[in-house]
Amino acid sequence: MRERLSQHCVRFIPHPSALIPYADARLTLDAGQIIFAQTIKRHCYFRHKELYHMSSSLVASAPAWTIPGYLETRDGHLQISGIDALSLAAEYETPLFVFSEPRIRWNIERLTQAARTIERPVKYCYASKANSNMAVLAAVRDARIDLEVNSGGELYKALKVGFRPDQIIFNGTSKSDAEIDEAVGAGIYSINVDSVYEIELIEASARRVGKRARIALRLVPEIGTRSHLGLQTALLTSKFGITSSEVMDAFRRALRSPELIYVSGIHIHIGSQTPDVEPFAEAFRAMWEHLVLIQRETGHTLEHINLGGGIPVNYLRDRSQADQIPEHERDMLGADLEPSAVLAGAMRAARESARAAGAEHLLDQVTILLEPGRSVISDAGLVLTTVRNTKRRPETGDAWLLTDAGYNLLLSMNNYKWYYHLISAARADDSHATDYKVAGPLCDSGDVYFDIERGGRLPDYRRLPADVRPGEVLALLNSGAYSLAQMFPYNGRPLPAAVMVREGGRVDIIRRRDSYQDLITSDVW
Repeated sequence: MRERLSQHCVRFIPHPSALIPYADARLTLDAGQIIFAQTIKRHCYFRHKELYHMSSSLVASAPAWTIPGYLETRDGHLQISGIDALSLAAEYETPLFVFSEPRIRWNIERLTQAARTIERPVKYCYASKANSNMAVLAAVRDARIDLEVNSGGELYKALKVGFRPDQIIFNGTSKSDAEIDEAVGAGIYSINVDSVYEIELIEASARRVGKRARIALRLVPEIGTRSHLGLQTALLTSKFGITSSEVMDAFRRALRSPELIYVSGIHIHIGSQTPDVEPFAEAFRAMWEHLVLIQRETGHTLEHINLGGGIPVNYLRDRSQADQIPEHERDMLGADLEPSAVLAGAMRAARESARAAGAEHLLDQVTILLEPGRSVISDAGLVLTTVRNTKRRPETGDAWLLTDAGYNLLLSMNNYKWYYHLISAARADDSHATDYKVAGPLCDSGDVYFDIERGGRLPDYRRLPADVRPGEVLALLNSGAYSLAQMFPYNGRPLPAAVMVREGGRVDIIRRRDSYQDLITSDVW
């Protein structure tokens, strides 16, 4: 064992007291065991509390989905930042969203560490559309990064929870006059303009409100990625942004009224869950070249380049069913791209272009913005669900598990056939080798945990311990993003509660469970 470890790590430190992880690293032993390490600047450091220290060797046997200090097992039960998942399910009922504040902070610290690897200032703006629960926003605020909003409602929540206006940027294709007025009136850092026409709307708003608006123009430069087609936003076929052929005219138009509009930046968002560095570098190069052209043609120097979001999350830490997902989906879902690699690739592309153009002095004046959402909150949340019914089809031999968590809570599983790894929270250490058809409670044939359209984008069966019975609590991992924010009360099902596990193990309700009365609160009859 020591021999195998030494091939991957240059030194061992059993008891480092305060190491900030640069990235998770995993050394696979077999299908069910891994060694956990933390990689910092090419060295592997083993944290004592994250490994079971067995005599003279550092060895840990754990399910592949575990995350040391966050998702672990104890007495066979799933532990979430030290709290027993079954105790949460018993106290707060299921379905239940569970979030970990320490994991949110860890994810943000990972981004902050990456920013320190380049020589330019970096401003992170958490994409609140991923999850805009007020307690989540408060955790992001306390971790000292900024915010991206996509509606007047998200702007209201951002200001209400304590973000300063100069910490907020506003995206969106269809901003109303009222939303623009609210953003201009608040004096936010930037309104990201999605069309040439929107410039006129913002000018009119600035006149009404009596304040100058700060804007950036969103470019759509036809850059593809290996993400899901529905998540790619830099293509000419997407609804977003201003094309390269019209962007210079758009800048000239925006610069015509400096008393109403200050053009502060340029923006590209290539899409979500991007598994490769190259699209980020290409996007940054495109924005940089436009920045140089704008400065030379108009004399106006942009303050920032906004690279958008897209830093991926590894949804396949446990790869036991990865071979049942198509290769292109597998590469996307299992992406393990470091934020530092994204920033390094972007800066390298810009630096090469700047040298060629003799414009390095402009690059040295630029602030880089990023809009991480999924990479902050996805693996910091999960859904606990209870098996409410079982059945077996004699004709097919299929065993079915019917849970209380449907696609009204996890819309991406239906829209994009998104994979959320499913485990037993009650028997987390047991072998997950028995096949089940799993479905939710909704009166809809599409409310299933497999691809009902037979496109093969999800496994046909989910693997769980043998003899799962009604009452067993399961957990859908990595479900903190684009779930709570998108849920809806289909079939008159009251929306679930959400809890946050805090530092030190305190558990707070961050969303109360809806009642039947909540289902009719806005109805008028």
